Amino acid sequence: MIFNGDFVDRGSWSTEVVLILFAFKLPLATVISASKAPSPARAATSLHKNPTLSPEGFKRFFVVHGGLFSKDGVTLDDIRTIDRIKKKQPGSEGLMCECLWTDPQIQPGRGPSKRGVGMCFGPDVTRRWTTENKITAVIRSHEVRQEGYQVEHNGLCITVFSAPNYVDQAGNLGGIVSIDDEGEITLQSFKEQPHPQNIKPMMYAGAGFANMFGI
Repeated sequence: MIFNGDFVDRGSWSTEVVLILFAFKLPLATVISASKAPSPARAATSLHKNPTLSPEGFKRFFVVHGGLFSKDGVTLDDIRTIDRIKKKQPGSEGLMCECLWTDPQIQPGRGPSKRGVGMCFGPDVTRRWTTENKITAVIRSHEVRQEGYQVEHNGLCITVFSAPNYVDQAGNLGGIVSIDDEGEITLQSFKEQPHPQNIKPMMYAGAGFANMFGI
């Protein structure tokens, strides 16, 4: 079970959500992973024909918060060598930055990012990278999707955004992706929970804990 970021994302209940997640992780430490870091995971999918298999013959996903890279030839071993503990911050360029901040685009090739950091990658980039690294598909988050998820790049890139009604005003659904033992993938959407009447949307934003505790 992987929580890939954007399951909280600035909403009024960010603290409550992340505390519940940590509480679940205590007894289920080997089952739950909460991270924005890249994670190759064995899995199966029937989203597209003739899926790429790992060297061992498995179907597998590359789970990453942002997306793919500004240059071809990046391997899973390159990603594994990123010293996330020592580096701490992703910076404005390089593999760690791109794992966190890149986005898919409709057009082939690569293009500038609207965020001012990272870049955008097209379906041809995704096809080459997944083929070269024997990855069935990329599962990523990082962008609002109105239905909570979107299958892109001919099934090779799946965006899953699990924060419903982003910043209490986007009106989007949240999304979940599940893969069963038979290799079938299921994408589900869910709505946000209504606010108690005495708490305004985004009430804790801005002043942080000061507003939370009435300081």
